[in-house]
Amino acid sequence: MELYLYDTPSRKKRIFVPMDPARITVYVCGPTVYDFAHIGNFRPAVVFDVLFRMLRHLYGENHVLYVTNVTDVDDKINRLSHERGIEIKELTQVYIDAYNADSQALGNLPVTFQPKATETIDSIVAMIDRLITQEAAYPAAGHVLFDTVSFPDYGKFSARKLESLIEGARVDVAPYKRNPRDFVLWKPSKENEPFWPSPWGPGRPGWHIECTAMIENTLGLPIDIHGGGSDLIFPHHENEIAQGVCAGLCDKYANYWMHNGMLNIGEAKMSKSFGETRTAHELLEHFPSEVIRLSILTGHYRASLEWQPTLLDQSRRSLDRLYGALWRAMGIEVDAALLLPSEAFIEAMLDDLNTPRALSELFSLAGALETAKPHNKVRLKCQLLSSGQLLGLLKENPNEWFQRDVSDELRAEVENLLKQRAKARADKAWSEADRIRDALSDYNIEVMDGKFGVRWRLGNRVS
Repeated sequence: MELYLYDTPSRKKRIFVPMDPARITVYVCGPTVYDFAHIGNFRPAVVFDVLFRMLRHLYGENHVLYVTNVTDVDDKINRLSHERGIEIKELTQVYIDAYNADSQALGNLPVTFQPKATETIDSIVAMIDRLITQEAAYPAAGHVLFDTVSFPDYGKFSARKLESLIEGARVDVAPYKRNPRDFVLWKPSKENEPFWPSPWGPGRPGWHIECTAMIENTLGLPIDIHGGGSDLIFPHHENEIAQGVCAGLCDKYANYWMHNGMLNIGEAKMSKSFGETRTAHELLEHFPSEVIRLSILTGHYRASLEWQPTLLDQSRRSLDRLYGALWRAMGIEVDAALLLPSEAFIEAMLDDLNTPRALSELFSLAGALETAKPHNKVRLKCQLLSSGQLLGLLKENPNEWFQRDVSDELRAEVENLLKQRAKARADKAWSEADRIRDALSDYNIEVMDGKFGVRWRLGNRVS
């Protein structure tokens, strides 16, 4: 089986060939922790969790190292910690814990390492010193800047012309720069800002150098796959490559670069600065986590995704359909030896994580499970469960899925009516049993009788 991944600098799908199949290395840029993460932050988290699952499926769970970082020092963090009168570590730990809890709730597997920028300062300082020694960086006015002229391929990764590289970059055209494109590796801290000692004076690192140092610390360079949002292609990933290569750490920073499309509300990229935030923390209070996860996976990861309430409703109905098939097959025991994704599902995932096509296969499996002969139902149920779980879906008990919105009062009433119905059926009082069933229908309760007993569920739902 060959896994094809779309590689950003190549502008094409490439067969994934790991440097070492026993040690596959993946790094994805993580959150800046100054608030609850909006749902857009979780698109790469979910997308690359699916990649992580797929790589583990192909190469073995113990052969894939997956790292996402935490940026726990920047201007917003500094400002908020000062306004609230608390240390940045206290502030950021609150949101690191919240991010990890929300990520777990959304079904993401634990990452192998989660380095913090503030715990990598010594390595950052050493890397900057190395760049200066290699004449790829220079101190100026308390800053240290990367000299983009020292890297002839600067701009090649993002396919930008040199004249336009300054546009949109998070850099200031300061008088101490040799070139407007040069970017900060180290900056002096302002009053009331945290600082660390360095040969160039007390200060803190620039944004780009943090990731390079954290990758080198946890995985070593080069790595197999580097991922992140498409908004990071320039300047962040362009600058990472320049730093890593010029520091002499590698000739090729990453063998594959993968970028997910943006999650949009209307025509604007979801961003706190636009005041159009939908935090995962808030959404998880109103929707089952798998509904949110499925919504993120409905579109191909490289395409932009429009975030609308109707998307969540549609995803919930889709999961009701899948769980409905499993609910009606609850009496069929799973055979561990048959817990393998279907061939069609794997073919879709091997094609650059084509989740829309993979989801279509889930519905085909669910439909086949509903209509299959008894001797085929075990295999189909196992394929449906295994395929779904490779996407981080279908992990709940079907009964619990359909009863999650039932209040304690309604649950007690339903159980009481079911007892009355059971007695009526035992007494062969069929008209009374039918009356009770109609009463249950008035509560939007569906009842299924079978050799494994009586099951009930809440009927079709929308938010």
